[in-house]
Formats: sequence, C-alpha cells, structure tokens
Amino acid sequence: MTSRALPLAGIRVLDFTHVLAGPMCTRLLCDLGADVVRVESTKHPDTPWRSASDDELGRSFAYVMVHRGKRSITLDLKAETGNALARRLAGVADVIVENFSAGVMPRLGLDYASLAPGNPRLIFLSMSGYGHDGPRRDWTSMNSNLQAYSGLMMATERDGQPPVAISNSWMDYIGGLHGAFAVLDRLADRVTSGHGYYIDLAQFECGVASLGSLLLAGIVDGVLPPRIGSRSESAAPQGVYPCAGDDRWCAISVAGDAQWRALGTVLGNPSWCSDARFANLAGRRAHHDEIDRELGAWTRTLAPEEVERRLTAAGIAAAKMRRMDDVLGHLAPQSAFRFVPGPGQPTLHTVLPFGDAPRAEPQFGATPRLGEHTADALRDWLALDAAEIARLTETGALV
Repeated sequence: MTSRALPLAGIRVLDFTHVLAGPMCTRLLCDLGADVVRVESTKHPDTPWRSASDDELGRSFAYVMVHRGKRSITLDLKAETGNALARRLAGVADVIVENFSAGVMPRLGLDYASLAPGNPRLIFLSMSGYGHDGPRRDWTSMNSNLQAYSGLMMATERDGQPPVAISNSWMDYIGGLHGAFAVLDRLADRVTSGHGYYIDLAQFECGVASLGSLLLAGIVDGVLPPRIGSRSESAAPQGVYPCAGDDRWCAISVAGDAQWRALGTVLGNPSWCSDARFANLAGRRAHHDEIDRELGAWTRTLAPEEVERRLTAAGIAAAKMRRMDDVLGHLAPQSAFRFVPGPGQPTLHTVLPFGDAPRAEPQFGATPRLGEHTADALRDWLALDAAEIARLTETGALV
C-alpha cells in the first residue's frame, strides 16, 4: 500500500503561543505535518517552568516536549520593523495560533481584524482561559481555577472531602487538543468555502465539554450530581485499593452481578460475598463502604501485580497503579512514545497515540534553539535573501 503524505503537509502555522496550552495545540499540528514557525524573542524567552533542562540546548525539558519539530525565529514585535515583518509572515500563513492575554494582539496590530483583509484565507485561533468577550476576559487563568470554574472538580474526590484538581496541567492539554481540532475543522471548511475564520477558544469551556454525562444528568434531572470520586453509578464495588508494599494500589471495577460472583470465586467465596444485601448493584452501592473494607483487607495481602493477574483472569477489570518507571519500562511497539533527536542524546517524547499506516511515518524533528531557523524561515516563507535578513538584523527587527 502506498503511503500518503501527512495530512497537514504544506500548511503554514505562525505560532505566537507561550507556556503550555497554545504550544500543545501547535505541537499537535506539527505532528500532523504542518510547518510551524514559532515567534520568539531573546528579550522574553518562553521558559516558565522550573524543571530538568537540556543544558546543551538551553531549554527546559517541559519546553522541549511541546516545541519539538517546530522552527524558531526571533522577532521584536514592539519594534516597527519587527512588527512589520510579523505582519508579512501573517500574510502568507494558513493558520495563526496565539494565547496571549486579551488585548495583546490588537495592541500589536496582529489580531484577526487587522490581518484578515490582507489574508482572507487566514484561520486565526485565539486561546485563553475564559474567552475574549464577556466579564471574565481579563481573569488570570491557571490549571486549578479553570478546573474549578468549569465544574471538572465535580468528578474528583467524594462529597464531604475537599475537591482535588487533576494535576499535570490537565486543562492546558485539554485546551491544546480542542484548539488543534478547531483548526482542523476550519481547514476542512476552507477547502469548500475558500475563506478563513476567527476562533475564540475558552479553555474552561473545553473542561465543561469533557464532563459529558455528568453534566447532562444534572441538567435533565434538575438535581446536582454527587461527587463520587473513584466510584461509579453503574459498577460496584469500584475504587483504588491498597496492596502489599509501600504506597502500592490496584484499581478494580466490578460491573454486573456475574462479575460480582466471579469476584467471590477469586477471593475463595468468603461469607461476606454471599451476603444477600450485596446480590445486586443497588445493594452493593448502598453498602459500598462495607464492601471496600472487606475487599481492601484481601488486596492488602497481595502485590498489585497479583491482584491484577487474578482478577483480569476472571474477567474483572483491574489494573495496578503504574508509576513512571513502570510506564516507560513497558513500551509497546506502537505506543505513545518515540525517541526524538536532539543536540545530545535522543529524548523520549509523547507522540500521537495512533498508528500511522498507510500514512507516511512522521519524522519528529528536534526542539529548536532560540532563533535557530530565523534565516531559513524568512527565506522559505518570504523569499528574503541574506542581504535583507542582515538589514533586518541591523534595524533590530530580529532579536
């Protein structure tokens, strides 16, 4: 079978993003084949996180993860010549993505209203925590407050306990994923319509959209859904149970009466498993705490791997809680990880977790040094020669 080109091959993305949500969006577009040119500046390098660093590259690994494969150019957007050059790049771009605070791009003259007349096919994605219209447009947004405002914390912990945020910048990844999808949608529409589009994406709405049936149940029933933590309304018992060893756990979900009986068989049919109160889902949910105590007493006697083995063999959903060394130590041939080249040793990165055939295998490029591709990108996008690039450097446009 003949492989086809990556779906966004030939698409130019001008990247004005920073921190994580916007960069994650453009990284996904890059993984799909887009030529992503990232606008940076030596005056304000985007290295906000304290983390381990690639010393040879001069970037934090957090930065490396979301910017690999992109090209980096350095512009002074506040200088007249640098700003004019940015507008020229915008004139030949297919897509612009930015996640500055509200008002920044209009002040620079780089907002959609300013650029669309010169590039009517431009797709412009503005990402922010709360959107660019309405009373919340100037609110500061962080992962935890976005989770709280979106209602996502309804899905964590149980009633009576403080809500818990999903860590690891969950809302930034959700926002980046929705942003990339929005761009793909508008690129597809542009094929027939011939015109561009402005997309105002609010990350908190991405969180709302991910609530699914939890939110709809409250709307339809008119009753606030309880916070049930790791439990379920359709399976019981369900939870994360302690196992032998220090801080070792196994997630277990018993769906249906047949699986409940299978659980009893695995446990050696203790008397509590045959208790009539637990014979159906309603009863097991009503007495969940009691079942948890008994089940937890059994899991504490076994390693999580053994709990997982015994229960999965009986057709019960169970999985030990894996830590990073476990995840990285058992990579499948077609996994969510690839080794990506770098100035030093190749670095393990997350990638799009789906097969590539019959599509061409993506070649994940290295993370750029600051301004590494300034000359190449200006030549490729604007056909500037070395003399023009030297003149722009002298005027302070390229910094």
